[in-house]
Amino acid sequence: MAQTLEKHTLDIQKIRTQFPVLHQEVNGKPLIYFDNAATNQKPKRVIDALVKYYEHDNANIHRGAHALAARATEAFENTRVSVQKFINANEPEEIIFTKGTSESINLVASSWGRKFLNLGDEVLISTLEHHSNIVPWQMICEERGAELKVMPINEAGEIIIEALDELITEKTKMVAFNHASNSLGTINPVKYIIDKAHAVGAKVLVDGAQASSHLTVDVQALNADFYAFSAHKMYGPTGLGVLYGKRDILEKTPPYQGGGEMIKEVSFGKTTYNDIPYKFEAGTPDIANVIAFNEAILFINELGKENISAYENELLAYATDKITQIKGVKLIGTAKEKVSVLSFEVEGIHHFDLGMWLDAKGVAVRTGHHCTQPLMDHYCIEGTVRASFSVYNTVEEIDAFIEALKSTISKFKK
Repeated sequence: MAQTLEKHTLDIQKIRTQFPVLHQEVNGKPLIYFDNAATNQKPKRVIDALVKYYEHDNANIHRGAHALAARATEAFENTRVSVQKFINANEPEEIIFTKGTSESINLVASSWGRKFLNLGDEVLISTLEHHSNIVPWQMICEERGAELKVMPINEAGEIIIEALDELITEKTKMVAFNHASNSLGTINPVKYIIDKAHAVGAKVLVDGAQASSHLTVDVQALNADFYAFSAHKMYGPTGLGVLYGKRDILEKTPPYQGGGEMIKEVSFGKTTYNDIPYKFEAGTPDIANVIAFNEAILFINELGKENISAYENELLAYATDKITQIKGVKLIGTAKEKVSVLSFEVEGIHHFDLGMWLDAKGVAVRTGHHCTQPLMDHYCIEGTVRASFSVYNTVEEIDAFIEALKSTISKFKK
């Protein structure tokens, strides 16, 4: 099987040396970190960028005239330009920094939704969605009197495309769905769904949290109206997200929060709002994390997104082949197109117990419903074990994981 991993051109061992957290033992075993869909680890250059900012450039941005403020502002805005290029947005002003994908979606649901959704309108999401792309739409639909509808999926975990002809109608005002499923890894036909939505005049928000580190994202080619993702799922800091929006839509959308930075003039009688993106960035932003995020983007660009995807796909194929040979294991989510997520259950063993036993052997996986309870309900299960792979993982780690899983299952079956 090792021959199947000769297609990639990356020096994986050299890459691993850049991630300090990987070189430790857990419960007396070498750490095998397979929880990348929840958050992936950070290269030292990202950590160093955080430290450098606090040690040398700590200052508030945009409003200061002194040297530290100027340096911090330049570094902060450089990241905005890097993000713009990374997803091929038309201009840096279409990039808004948020706390994460969840806040990005809440921003659109609350601000865009409050202005443009009315009684009788419809919002369409999919069965595959993370709670952060369900609950905000439920809230705004209840407030505005709109109806929330759901795209169904098949047993493999793929959206049933034929259903869109009936679900997307003249009443549809927003279609919100993920680029790739965090629970199953399913890659959705984003461009097709966007085109169907635009044909009836609906707007589209794509949750790119699971796609941003795995897939090439070109928001102009996709023609997405909004695209949301998080830094911490692409080797960057936690607590930082991005919302891309088309300029004309952002300019028509009211601010999400009030405060400093998002204003032009304030009086007790009236406030005028700042231009985009600052209209949506009230208060002091997470300056250090934004600056450090630039290093994560550079890391991905230097490795090459296509190289990363190719290698992760090889890991997924290898792990899938190995795990399907284990008696009693059932894969949940077998879409033809997937990012490197392997979700499964084992007959007669609770997923949480499996996770605890694997942790005892140094293997970090995620267990539970993965913030996708409606999806778990679709499969009539409480949750799964989810192993998810990143560019710093290896075949040897997968082999160790498979042996640990076999050993654990044999203990339960005695």
